[in-house]
Amino acid sequence: MSKDVFKSIAEIERAEKIKEKKAAKRVSSEKKASEKNSSQKEKAGKPDKQKGRKVEASEIIELLKNTLIMLLITVFAGGILAFVYENTKAPIAEMEIKTRQNACRRVFYEAASFSESKIAEYPVTEEFKTAHTGSGITDCVEAYDEAGSLKGYVVEVTSHEGYGGDIVFYVGIGDDGTVNGVSFIEISETAGLGMRAPEVLAPQFRGRKAEVFEVVKSGAADETQIDAISSATITSKAVTGGVNTALAYFREILKGGVGNE
Repeated sequence: MSKDVFKSIAEIERAEKIKEKKAAKRVSSEKKASEKNSSQKEKAGKPDKQKGRKVEASEIIELLKNTLIMLLITVFAGGILAFVYENTKAPIAEMEIKTRQNACRRVFYEAASFSESKIAEYPVTEEFKTAHTGSGITDCVEAYDEAGSLKGYVVEVTSHEGYGGDIVFYVGIGDDGTVNGVSFIEISETAGLGMRAPEVLAPQFRGRKAEVFEVVKSGAADETQIDAISSATITSKAVTGGVNTALAYFREILKGGVGNE
C-alpha cells in the first residue's frame, strides 16, 4: 500500500476519535446540565416548604395570642364581678332583711322586732308534709316585743292549689294561736277575681282564732268561717287551706315540736 492510503486511514481514525470525544463531551455537558437543573428544582422547592412552615407557625402564634387575650378579658371581668359582689353583698343582705322585716310587720304589727329564719330549728316533718299536701311551710321567724319577749310567729306558706299557680303569703300567729294578719308575697290569680284576695280574704282572718277555717259562699256566720270571693272559690279555698296549714304548723311543731321541749 502506498503512503497516501495509510495517511488517509490515519486521518479517518483521528477524525473518528475527535468525533467520539466531542460526543462524550456533549453527553457529559448534558448530564451536568441535567443535574444542575435538578438541583435548582430541589432548591426552588425548599423555600415553598419553609414558607408553608412559616404560615403554620404564624397561625399558631395568632391562636395563642387570641387565647391569651380572651383569658385576660375573663380574668379582668371576673375581678370586676368579684369586686362588685363584695361591695354590694352587705347592702343587698341588709335590704333583704329590711324587706323581710317590713313584710313580717304587716302581719304582726304589734311586734318590735323579728328573728332570723327559724325553719332549721323547727323543721317540717315528713308526716306533716303528708298530712298537708295542698300547702307547704317554707319559712318561719319569731316575733318579739320591746322587751325581747316572744309574742308569736310569722309563717311563710306556699299554697299549691291556686287557680293561676302557687300562692305565697305570710301568716302572723300570736302566741295564743290568734291570726294577727295575712300578707301576700306572690299571687297570680285571675284579675278582678282571685287577685282580690288581699283586699277580700286577708282582712277576714285578722284577729280571729280557730283550729280550722272553713270557706263558705253564703256569708260567714262565725269566726271559723271565711266568706269566699265571688266567682273565685278555688282561690278562696287555696288561701284558707294555706292559713290552716300555718296554724297546724304552729300547734304541732312550733308549740309542740323539739324547739319547745
